[in-house]
Amino acid sequence: MTAQGQVDLTASIAGHLPYLRRYARALTGNQTTGDNYAIATLEAILADPGILSSHDNHKVALFSVLHTVWAGTGAPVSDASDSRLGAAAQAHMARLTPNSREALLLSTIEGFTTSEVAAIIGADEAEASALIEKAITEMADSVAGNVMIIEDEAVIAMDLSAIVEEMGHDVTGIARTRTEAVALAKREKPDLILADIQLADNSSGVDAVNDILKDFPDLPVIFITAFPERLLTGERPEPAFLINKPYTDEQVRSAVSQAMFFASTDTLVN
Repeated sequence: MTAQGQVDLTASIAGHLPYLRRYARALTGNQTTGDNYAIATLEAILADPGILSSHDNHKVALFSVLHTVWAGTGAPVSDASDSRLGAAAQAHMARLTPNSREALLLSTIEGFTTSEVAAIIGADEAEASALIEKAITEMADSVAGNVMIIEDEAVIAMDLSAIVEEMGHDVTGIARTRTEAVALAKREKPDLILADIQLADNSSGVDAVNDILKDFPDLPVIFITAFPERLLTGERPEPAFLINKPYTDEQVRSAVSQAMFFASTDTLVN
């Protein structure tokens, strides 16, 4: 590889790294554990740069290396430091079809095509498609609960409510501001929070969630933002579950299903 080619490859990996970290955290439900997998992926590439030649698309190749590292460790969802609910998540995962959850995340959250998902997990396209469908069924049937929505745009809030209710969850309510969110959580403790970052009156969904987690530290949280790169910097604690706005129904369903497996949530702080 030429010097310029090496520079281009390095820049490409750097650009994809925030999303690799997002995917790794969604796999594990934990920022630290997910980031450890991202680091292990980079270490594997440094040890053998040739492993990135498996695909012309650098992003696909990068995620493929992570998948190899992940699969090689037995695909754990939590480490020994996680709560008893982390162990419960592991028990749920043991009942899922191997590679199905990975295929679903790659497709719905990270936006890979079915052929790209197949390349990443080492399957053919038909197998990858079947795994995605299998994951949707298995995860939808696994966990149901109460979902709280923090969103100041009425149309979006109604849309999110409809999606999670169609999945079999109950919506405890919708909050438009930080103050409303904290009060709502105290009235009826949710099992999951869906939160926008920027709220009405210029309050912060991040601050609202952190206030709520002081009383309920094990709640899983999904953040929704139009600017995910602002939260994927690696410079501070970050959310384990993060989806882009505008979102698709499939992204919300997938993220909700994933997050319901985990009760140890990495919070954001200013």
